[in-house]
Amino acid sequence: MNDDGPSTGAKLTVVNGRVTELQQEHADLDASISALENLPLPDQLLIARLKRKKLALKDEIIRLQDRILPDIIA
Repeated sequence: MNDDGPSTGAKLTVVNGRVTELQQEHADLDASISALENLPLPDQLLIARLKRKKLALKDEIIRLQDRILPDIIA
């Protein structure tokens, strides 16, 4: 038996927790972007930066979810 590191179940718990954190941050960015877009003079540069960060978070969420449930072709 390999006792080099945490068990697979513990690793999945950590990854699931990280996915939850990233999803919350993604939702927060979405709310911030919406609020900024509704201003009379929205800062387009800031909105663009937040949208890029939101996209990067989404990519990270997908990458982590793929580690949890890999796409297995049967």
